[in-house]
Amino acid sequence: MTTLSITTNFTSSSSSFSSSFRDFLVRGLIYLPEIKMVEIFLAIFVFLIIHSLRQRKRQGLPNWPFVGMLPSLIFGLRGDMYEWVSNVLCRQNGTFTFRGPWFTNLYCIVTSDPRNLEYLLKTNFSNFPKGEYFRNTVRDLLGDGIFNADDKIWQTQRRTASLEFHSAKFRQMTTESLLELVHARLLPVLEDTMNQSIPIDLQDILLRLTFDNVCMIAFGVDPGCLRPGLPEIPFARAFESATEATILRFVIPTVIWKTMRFFNLGTERKLMKSIEGVDDFAQEVIRSRKKELSLESSVDNKQRTDLLTVFMGLKDEQEQPFSDKFLRDICVNFILAGRDTSSVALSWFFWLLNQNPEVEQKILSEICGIINEREDNKEKGNDFVLKPEEVKKMEYLQAALSEALRLYPSVPVDHKEVLEDDKFPDGTVVKKGTKVVYAIYAMGRMEEIWGKDCREFKPERWLNNGHFMSESAYKFTAFNGGPRLCLGKDFAYYQMKFAAASILYRYRVVVVENHPVMPKMALTMYMKHGLKVKLLRRDQSEIQTILNSMKNY
Repeated sequence: MTTLSITTNFTSSSSSFSSSFRDFLVRGLIYLPEIKMVEIFLAIFVFLIIHSLRQRKRQGLPNWPFVGMLPSLIFGLRGDMYEWVSNVLCRQNGTFTFRGPWFTNLYCIVTSDPRNLEYLLKTNFSNFPKGEYFRNTVRDLLGDGIFNADDKIWQTQRRTASLEFHSAKFRQMTTESLLELVHARLLPVLEDTMNQSIPIDLQDILLRLTFDNVCMIAFGVDPGCLRPGLPEIPFARAFESATEATILRFVIPTVIWKTMRFFNLGTERKLMKSIEGVDDFAQEVIRSRKKELSLESSVDNKQRTDLLTVFMGLKDEQEQPFSDKFLRDICVNFILAGRDTSSVALSWFFWLLNQNPEVEQKILSEICGIINEREDNKEKGNDFVLKPEEVKKMEYLQAALSEALRLYPSVPVDHKEVLEDDKFPDGTVVKKGTKVVYAIYAMGRMEEIWGKDCREFKPERWLNNGHFMSESAYKFTAFNGGPRLCLGKDFAYYQMKFAAASILYRYRVVVVENHPVMPKMALTMYMKHGLKVKLLRRDQSEIQTILNSMKNY
């Protein structure tokens, strides 16, 4: 009985095991294709990752199927975009090709090689216009103004502006207007904030200074931004917002931002709203000027030297006066040129001085040395006014400002387009229609250009036996180069030197502790969070100490 039971149970167990094993085999055979497919897809995925990462060494960035280098770009946008680009260019010896997603126009050559810049900005200038892509991307804000124009439209504006910038009357007007703004507005505002012992946003103050200045010399109007109480200026807020939204178009596929613009969504909605504020200001300036001109005599008209009045007196190719839209574009472009560039450069300059007090002392020594040369030195403290010829003598200050611009150029990147197939001096082949981005910010961080100390703030690199020596425009491209060299370069230096010396002689500028400083992505290099500083008065004993211990620079 027991043996039979055991035999029966064993037979039953064997039968159950056989049945389970058959079921396992059947299920395995059924799911085997799926298991193989998963393995195949996993193998392909791993291969693509390894292949894309290997391309990083050769191409600068991982190049993924379909999306190209877009993931790396998104990562770069989340941090400091300019540093990210600089690091890629340093790894790639100054030039790399950015490949965006398939079927988009996010494809361009990025370079910081001085040989390439000289070639595209000067040697073969005609083959590298701003191009249709750039013009279409910034047209809503800049229209057909000098920054955005090519060919005859650009030549007309350039020629007219050049004649005015180099006239004696225009230079006198710029000097006088800056003197009034610094001593009647800037210094009283700074004195007031110092007396109240409150921190101020120095970038905002400097933007107000340069905005008032450019409006006075370019349009003959005084917006009064830099007044006690620092009134809110809707245009300034709208203009900064518009430049920030415009730059995002360069990192978003065109079809996407155009779709967003069509449906008035996201950043495009913000841009259109900001441009309304910009247009309101420009149109009001044009209307006011036309009304003034209609009431003035012809003799008075001839005495006006501001750029807007000059352009109002010109005619287009059809012998018709320029339209209000064209005059609006001129206003906006010259505001961009005159307001943002000098003010953001000075902001970075004062931040760098705060980190390098020895440079500040040398600048003070130079200022005090020039004061000491005066025959009549009765002016002291806040009464002290620099003369134009004295400002020009400040070579160490100019070196320090140039060093600030080298590290933090007001326009960090610029754009060109290839008209016909070409080849750069470094061997890079550029096809017709290719976009070329030259990274001015990255150039200041290239050891091949500036040496191993390229990231250090050293004004001495600009001096030869104590005298300022300018660098090649294709090595130091803060003012562009070739036919598009900045017309206002000399005035910008004078404006920055006059404002900086006037401030430094009277105050120590101390950045508020733990204040975050980083660049904002915009057409010009704003500080993202402004520059919060406290002002401390320099007393005469400090100035006298510097005079007694100063060296010759």
